Amino acid sequence: MNLYPTSRRDMMALGAAALGASLLPSMAARAQQPPASTEKAGYNPRFVTSPDGVRLATYEFGNPQGPAILFLHGFAQAALSWDRQLRDPALARAFRMVAIDLRGHGMSAKPQGDAFYKPGQVWADDVRSVIAELGLQRPVLVGWSYAGRVVGDYLAAHGADAVAGINYVDASSTLGDPAFLGPDVGLLGPQAMLAPGVEGFIEGTIRFLRACFATQPDPADFQTMLAFNMLAPHYVRAGLSGRPADYAAVLRALRLPVLVTHGEKDRILTPAIARFTAAAVPGARLSLYPDSGHAPFWEEPERYNRELAEFVQQAQAAR
Repeated sequence: MNLYPTSRRDMMALGAAALGASLLPSMAARAQQPPASTEKAGYNPRFVTSPDGVRLATYEFGNPQGPAILFLHGFAQAALSWDRQLRDPALARAFRMVAIDLRGHGMSAKPQGDAFYKPGQVWADDVRSVIAELGLQRPVLVGWSYAGRVVGDYLAAHGADAVAGINYVDASSTLGDPAFLGPDVGLLGPQAMLAPGVEGFIEGTIRFLRACFATQPDPADFQTMLAFNMLAPHYVRAGLSGRPADYAAVLRALRLPVLVTHGEKDRILTPAIARFTAAAVPGARLSLYPDSGHAPFWEEPERYNRELAEFVQQAQAAR
């Protein structure tokens, strides 16, 4: 069961089209419809509109009566990043799983202007809007990489009362210490993900994706990843860059279950940031993956899915 009911070849064609859209913003604004067919995919797509008018594509899988999990992806990624969780039969039987294309990504709206990306409030309101409009009851938030900031924005603006727990996955919870930055973190800047020109944009995205994995995805999976990364235009990537990322006070104030997951071979954010996050949150659990890079949920899905299921059940029982 794949998140989007298209072949991987079709996804590559979509990615190529999205590259053109990134160069022509008026075209990008039209690429906002989720897939029309849901029968084969086994999910329910729905748009949620944030208070500033940005339409967010959401995708629901699994057991509608189960405890809710809300998956938030990283920089230039998409809901499809969580494919190995969303199509896991055991998770689908037990949990109501919702994944978002964050604003500027995937099939969500891609407005131009820093006002849509720089303020923490817009990200906080996106998360709250999805929780409210989909009727998610005390979901566990799962934030990968850049989404650690999105989780921090939500907590700072709206508090933690509406969520049962948080899973930080190789996540950015603060950037104050250079020890937190891996040798390839520079790929998020002008030398790769923000490289100018078509060739630089493509090559930089490839370099960044390669750096995310200690064990490389097979060619078909990598093609799919490249396709949905190309859906995030250059101006969106630039809008995400340079935002404040100091959530230490937010972490210290948390009084709910927190699981910190991190690959020890991560070349983007080092395990030191995971140790910081786990130490800052009272009672947080740290789970390190010795053989994984920046995406342990993809590289070691069996272990990750098992630990996530256990954590969600414990978090729901604790409150």
